[in-house]
Amino acid sequence: MITGSLIEGLIYGIMVLGVFMTFRVLNFCDMTVDGAFPMGACVLATCLVHGLSPQLALVFAFIGGCLAGFITTLIYTKLRLPDLLAGILTMTMLYSVNIRIMENQSNVSLRKIPTVFSGIRTFMETSFPQVSSDWGIVVFLVVFVGILVVLLNVFFSTDFGLTMGALGSNEQMIVSQGVDPKFVRGVGVCFGDGLAALSGAMCAMYLGFADIGSGTGIIVSGLASLMLGEFILKSNRIAVQTLRVLIGSFLYRLLMFAARRYGFVIGMNPNDLKLISGLLIIVCLIVSKTDVAGYFKKHLSRPGSGAAANGGK
Repeated sequence: MITGSLIEGLIYGIMVLGVFMTFRVLNFCDMTVDGAFPMGACVLATCLVHGLSPQLALVFAFIGGCLAGFITTLIYTKLRLPDLLAGILTMTMLYSVNIRIMENQSNVSLRKIPTVFSGIRTFMETSFPQVSSDWGIVVFLVVFVGILVVLLNVFFSTDFGLTMGALGSNEQMIVSQGVDPKFVRGVGVCFGDGLAALSGAMCAMYLGFADIGSGTGIIVSGLASLMLGEFILKSNRIAVQTLRVLIGSFLYRLLMFAARRYGFVIGMNPNDLKLISGLLIIVCLIVSKTDVAGYFKKHLSRPGSGAAANGGK
């Protein structure tokens, strides 16, 4: 349970980092993620089937996601459509594009094709037979995602990264400084969707197949993970913000795993997971807009309350 949640949390955490960049940093409602995530899986599967190395396939998957974000940016800037509609249009078109990428197949198995994770499993079974091979994948993902987070933290400490953060808060200030907001936003959206595609490619390697429908509702899980992390840790420091993205992703996958395993007790089944995700977002929004600590402090400090009465005795 823990290893599975850790692996899924780290893999999907890459996608949540992309959602964090667009939704939180740029204040850009990017629905392209639902199409970019399976696009990464489709590009990876096609590359592997045609004999490319897994490492190169991951690079191409990331580039494919960046191109998807570029299309969304073009629609948003050139056609002057709302960001939400631009993302939905790209997401819709990507379904047909992804089918084309996988040569008109909706599902491609990777079980018999060497991948990064299959290599790690083989290494663990040969060198450390007494340890579960999943722990080798956990170590690899911790290093990989850790390096990615450090690079993001360094990037957001640069002038361009600070400009990107300021763009989401006050676009007019960026314009007054002579910076083109379209370019800065475009870079952020492309990179965010690239991370979503990279996450989709990693997920396909871990599950052993690439599916055209793997991105359905993925943006909802990304937002739920993001808000869970924000509920756990509150800080304006970029290092803490990127860390809580991963914490939120792990907690979300842990909750989903528990729902799949023990949900039957209350009559739940896997079809209810989307409902749980939506309710989780609603709860996080309600809590974030409510001063829970202030509420309890106010009511517990009133004369005649339980705490006050006990203190007076």
